[in-house]
Amino acid sequence: MSTEDLPTRTDERSVTDPGAAIITGAGGGIGRAVARQFAQDGFRVALVDRDSAQLDSAAELVRSEVPGSMIVSYVGDVTDGASVESYVSRASADLGAPRVLVNNAGIEGRVRMVHEYSEEEFDQVWAVNARGAWLNLRHVAPVMLRSGGGAIVNIASVAAVKSAVLLAPYVTSKHAVLGLTRAAASDLASGGIRVNAVCPGPVDTRMLEALNAQRSEADGGVAERSRMTSNVLLKRFADPSEIATVVAFLASDAASFITGAAIVADGGLTI
Repeated sequence: MSTEDLPTRTDERSVTDPGAAIITGAGGGIGRAVARQFAQDGFRVALVDRDSAQLDSAAELVRSEVPGSMIVSYVGDVTDGASVESYVSRASADLGAPRVLVNNAGIEGRVRMVHEYSEEEFDQVWAVNARGAWLNLRHVAPVMLRSGGGAIVNIASVAAVKSAVLLAPYVTSKHAVLGLTRAAASDLASGGIRVNAVCPGPVDTRMLEALNAQRSEADGGVAERSRMTSNVLLKRFADPSEIATVVAFLASDAASFITGAAIVADGGLTI
């Protein structure tokens, strides 16, 4: 997409333009919510996902709900360095140097015992959740450093601060995301880049439904969704928009003294 194809802002909001943002996994529930929130906040937003149909749907949703928003979308694979380099370069050309990166792309993997995973199953979850976050950071950080800094928000999970039964690749990969967050915050602070993580509890998304279906089958039909809700102090799952507001806060100047942090948004699940 060239800059000539980009929509111009037609709304009357007086909010200062916060710049450009790249969101991976933008076709999913949290990704869509973050994209909508960022568009409402005035960002020029680049959506990335490997599922072209979900990506197109997300882009159209944001455009319809936030008239005049500047949205571009790129089909890309966060596990492929060349793909990441390509969409970061295109987004920078189309929207300007990114001021925010949201590493949201993630997969849950299969529900099974730790010793029952194949090498391919284990590696696939790690490739998307952990290596994918690093690859995006690897290609975005230099652009941010040249342009004066920015904010990176990694979507981890409560599985980054506690364990979960029958999800070893997911749990370990999310622990790695938290480690990457802290390491990157240490390395990039001098360049004006803040790096933080959000650790959501159960969020009402496709991923949660897929996990519930797998666990229910493994447990012989037990209602996993109800069981999970019972462990949340607020007795419900989060709406994706509730996670998006936390991401938006960490990306904003209101969080200017926060870096290397892991913000848990779990309705009280982990306490």
